[in-house]
Amino acid sequence: MIIKPLQTKELPKALSLRKLIGPSFIILGLGLGSGEVILWPYLASNYGLGIIWGALLGLTFQFIMNMEIERYALVHGESVFTGLARKLKWLPVWFIISTFLPWVWPGIIASSAKIFGSFFGITETSYLAMAFLILIGLILSFGPVLYKTVENFQKILIGIGVPSIFILSIILAKQEHWVALIKGIVGQGEGYSFLPAGLPIASFLAALAYAGAGGNLNIAQSLYIKEKGYGMGKYAGRITSLLTGKAENISLSGAKFEPTRDNIKEFKRWWKNVNIEHFVVFWLTGSITIVLLALLSYTTTFGSGADTSDINFLFAEAEAISSRLIPFAGTFFLLVAGLMLFGTQLTVFDATSRIISENVLLSPKLSLSEKQLPKVYYTILWIQIITGILIFAFGFTQPLQLVILAAVLNAFAMFIHVGLTLWLNLSSLDKQIRPVSLRIIAMLLAFMFYGGFSIYTIITNIK
Repeated sequence: MIIKPLQTKELPKALSLRKLIGPSFIILGLGLGSGEVILWPYLASNYGLGIIWGALLGLTFQFIMNMEIERYALVHGESVFTGLARKLKWLPVWFIISTFLPWVWPGIIASSAKIFGSFFGITETSYLAMAFLILIGLILSFGPVLYKTVENFQKILIGIGVPSIFILSIILAKQEHWVALIKGIVGQGEGYSFLPAGLPIASFLAALAYAGAGGNLNIAQSLYIKEKGYGMGKYAGRITSLLTGKAENISLSGAKFEPTRDNIKEFKRWWKNVNIEHFVVFWLTGSITIVLLALLSYTTTFGSGADTSDINFLFAEAEAISSRLIPFAGTFFLLVAGLMLFGTQLTVFDATSRIISENVLLSPKLSLSEKQLPKVYYTILWIQIITGILIFAFGFTQPLQLVILAAVLNAFAMFIHVGLTLWLNLSSLDKQIRPVSLRIIAMLLAFMFYGGFSIYTIITNIK
């Protein structure tokens, strides 16, 4: 498709904070299953809480990244993908490859299936994982308005999961556990500072990448706030179900507003409100969740001699919770964990299908129109589901290995898109609404951090 020049339209009035809440639940949900439920608790279970500083650093980096991604979509009413395609025509090909390859490995749903399989005494859970993939496809295919389906699903899961984890942590953690947590926030572990001996750098990089959404999924935030109607995204249109939805006019090409004094003032209202919304829902809720899940894992399994390899630490946690409280408490913990993982995989499929389908349309060699976006989206969705089923069928079933493989690839993708997003905002936006110096520095630090860890991991694994 041909990207149209940015039209000039009126900047809508800033929405109240209550009406803005939504997209951050989705981006938080993208990280809940992989980072919060699996990787950070796994590291805490095996190495203690001295590594938890990395989770908070990762969340802080992702908060800054997400807000710069939101900045562009808020001002231009189009995704960062479209903005970058205006400058570099070949970039859509990179985004297709760097989204499909890392996220096609279905480690998250494999973990969910393993947990639910334990309820029914199923040891070989690959077929259950395949069934879950098909169920996710059906949920996304039959929801009338795709964005609302995903947002409502995540609101329910987070509304159940976060309070449950909070209550269990408060009940089970003792004073010495809280002390270890506070020390871990500043990088002080049991006999080490920041990184313990023997910790695989690939595992730590994976956890850093998944302290939040991870990979190109961060850029999906620009798609979600556009569909929510933030700022100039009000004029963009939404993806609706081919089966149950009413078609809407969709435009990948956005619109800008004149940088008058009144408009800049109105933009600042938008910017203040979206920062508060994202800080409270993504950073604060995400921090509480990731810290308490790591604390719960540490409290119940660290140094206990239980099997904490792969995702077995979750079952060790559940057993400890049951023995210290009541049997149902451990079962309930596993149920919540399994549902959160299922919800994450659903949201991942939605985000990756959005990213890939938009970049397919933006690819210069293809002559597809914006009207075909829903058809392309659902085609990509089911291609990913079928690929996931084939991966299980060929015997790749170890959840943690799949999650770590995907996360290392995603960390490298983050290294690339952080630099591109900063460049886009500095070169495309009017001077009055570009990022301030502090945000620029934070983006450069994130760029160097993810880049350094990614290159180090690649070099060490090649050797």
